Amino acid sequence: MTEADILPRSARRVRAALIELGLPADIVRLADSTRTAPEAAAAVGCELGAIVKSLVMRGTTSHAPVLALVSGDNRADVALIEAAIDEPVERPDAAYVREVTGYAIGGIPPVGHPHHVRTVMDEDLLRFETVWAAAGHPHAVFPIAPADLAKATGAQVLALAE
Repeated sequence: MTEADILPRSARRVRAALIELGLPADIVRLADSTRTAPEAAAAVGCELGAIVKSLVMRGTTSHAPVLALVSGDNRADVALIEAAIDEPVERPDAAYVREVTGYAIGGIPPVGHPHHVRTVMDEDLLRFETVWAAAGHPHAVFPIAPADLAKATGAQVLALAE
């Protein structure tokens, strides 16, 4: 049995998506929870800002999902997200998040969704050589260069926090 085989099924889906994108698929399974940014930073042993928070929003007019990738030490400014997508947004319920991403809140990865999700990315993530993102499970993360993350997700990179 390989390391990849012992990953939870949801993390294996993220690993497959990373491989398909031609990116390193070094999923790390941790004993400690990575459900929140502070938990993830403590478990990984990195700065809080190097954690990627994946926040799913929904356009109030289009009802389309928007994924905001935010630096762990920032609080997302909803007005900046709304300006970026030219539409008011709301926080959807957990069922909507699972439906559009295929993952539960607390482990939402930036890649590996069933359909493309419009993505905006906090420019503050670019200050790090490596950032850590959820890998589809509350105990799984993966490292990635922020520029690779932006490219892989097709994210619009901009200020998302004031």
